[in-house]
Amino acid sequence: MHQGNHTTISEFILLGLSTQAEHQKPIFVLFLGMYLVTMVGNGLIILAIALDSCLHTPMYLFLTNLSFADISSTSTSVPKMLLNIQTKSQSISYENCITQMYFSIVFVVIDNFLLGVMAYDRFVAICHPLNYMSIMHPRLCISLTVVPWLLSNLVALTHTLLLSGLVFCDRNTIPHFFCDLAPLIKLSCSDATINGFVLLILGLSVIAFPFALILFSYICIVRAVLRISSTEGKWKAFSTCGSHLTVVSLFYGTIVGVYFFPSSTHPEDTDKIGAVLFTVVTPMMNPFIYSLRNKDIKGALRKLINKKMSLLLMP
Repeated sequence: MHQGNHTTISEFILLGLSTQAEHQKPIFVLFLGMYLVTMVGNGLIILAIALDSCLHTPMYLFLTNLSFADISSTSTSVPKMLLNIQTKSQSISYENCITQMYFSIVFVVIDNFLLGVMAYDRFVAICHPLNYMSIMHPRLCISLTVVPWLLSNLVALTHTLLLSGLVFCDRNTIPHFFCDLAPLIKLSCSDATINGFVLLILGLSVIAFPFALILFSYICIVRAVLRISSTEGKWKAFSTCGSHLTVVSLFYGTIVGVYFFPSSTHPEDTDKIGAVLFTVVTPMMNPFIYSLRNKDIKGALRKLINKKMSLLLMP
């Protein structure tokens, strides 16, 4: 079967996280548990924000988008991996593989952009508190929500169109648990120099611009907080961005730890570790970070749970 005029294969083989049969059941149980925690945790945050009118503010609009992106990012890769383990089938069709790659790029990139947007929101809230609502007006909030999604899809579309021009011959085994871009480029039997160059340039840009915005925002935040005379005031100002700063540290700490200071393991193992951290661990941790460090979220979740419990206990 041919895909267009280029490819002579109709499916890829995903080797998963391990090729050892005795590892498959523990991996299945572990990742099913993490997937369910991610879905429930992020789903509760979205529901709590949607039902509590007090949380209908720019910060929680961005948090809702982050939670949705985390649910989507995990759902792009984990269910297919679990299905493959359960059915003992490692195959994925060419079309499904490219689709999975596209959306995995979208949701990882949108996470990065949203962290930058949320840093800017905290900068305005702390450095310009009296003008916060006039600066973060609805039109700007919508733009700061829509533009990252458009840019993320543009990045994914660029990589997908370039990948569609590559030739895939006999090799179709991907040493990964989902269709990631870099392993797919390596499988091509045609010249992928342009793909590698674009991957490098777009990758650096996607990381650099949001990180620069985050760095600028927090430099301004620290300077503003240090000018506050009371210790209580300083603590209150820092606590408003503690959750976001924790998520930023987790996200970029993963990037630095995996890609800038890789372990001595095989590069393929490093890629898998990085992918697991980005697509599974970080989305699972974000709800805990925001719910444990944010009084408003804890209050909204408490009201939501109490409401559900009262409905269940009604005769």
